[in-house]
Amino acid sequence: MEQVKERKEILGWAVFMGAMFIGMGIGSIFDQTGAGTLIGMGVGYIGELIIEARSKNTETTK
Repeated sequence: MEQVKERKEILGWAVFMGAMFIGMGIGSIFDQTGAGTLIGMGVGYIGELIIEARSKNTETTK
């Protein structure tokens, strides 16, 4: 059970970091790295929350 929780935390962190770097890249294209980073972080937090909500949902249905 502990390994599953750790894997979900790693997955959530990876989604957050990936979204942030994608935002930075897109922001760099438009010469707006700061705004891109903030947008990427926002999308990453939302993605992380979705993963957390799904994992809690599957834990309660088992």
